[in-house]
Amino acid sequence: MRHPDERITTYTRDGLTFDVTDTGPLRGEVVVLLHGFPTDRSSWDRVAGRLHDAGLRTLAPDQRGYSPGASPGDLGAYRLEELVADVVALVDASGRERVHLVGHDWGGALAWLVAANHPERIATLTVLSTPHPAAMGRAWRRGLEQKRKSWYMAAFQVPWAPERALAATFHSVLARSGLPTDDRRRYAARLARADALAGPINWYRAARTSHVRAHRVDVPTTYVWGSRDPFLGRTAAELTRAHVTGDYEFVELDAGHWLPETRDDQAAAAIVRRITRDVGNTDGRR
Repeated sequence: MRHPDERITTYTRDGLTFDVTDTGPLRGEVVVLLHGFPTDRSSWDRVAGRLHDAGLRTLAPDQRGYSPGASPGDLGAYRLEELVADVVALVDASGRERVHLVGHDWGGALAWLVAANHPERIATLTVLSTPHPAAMGRAWRRGLEQKRKSWYMAAFQVPWAPERALAATFHSVLARSGLPTDDRRRYAARLARADALAGPINWYRAARTSHVRAHRVDVPTTYVWGSRDPFLGRTAAELTRAHVTGDYEFVELDAGHWLPETRDDQAAAAIVRRITRDVGNTDGRR
């Protein structure tokens, strides 16, 4: 582990180099922010500023397939076990034994898995939008609601074509989903090309052959969900409670999917509330 008061701009794992935005008070509690698809670490900029005001330090990486130095071509390199190990490597790089973990969209799914499989490294968990993976599976099997919302996941299993189709329609697809124009343009500048989308879409493809178990989560957890989310339905959101054994808070917002970009104030408040509650109950054990 490096010194905990040293800034991190990159970290490495298995020959891959990940870009990181490390901001906020150096000695503050560390919050790792995992972005979703098809965004990048800048999705957290507004949330991070609010967390800094609360005395927190934030580490926001561009994840595997998004960082130029961490975009392997092999499909197997995107299995969930690799993605989980990437996050643990960032925790190691932070110099802290435990961090507060936050994720949105795919970053939220990954955050659930990291907290479930490495609880000793996670002080608190806050997930935006994405239900616990096991709750997602139960909702999928239970009825048509989640199947209708997640149709694109099956479409992404086709080789090559999804990258080309999404690159050509990037702006219109994300506009219809409610992503603000400025954010959409920023992400498009990096990702609206078939070659740039290959790694991110491989997350969907490789998940089917992954072997990470979605255990129950026993770390203190907050789950924030938008009731107008076009991708993630109410059934999975409400089933998530059964997969958390630790202290749990469910926050329902009158909002869509892009919570870091459109509800940064409420997202940050939920994160700070979760961390403050945990720090106040641990008597400085970290």
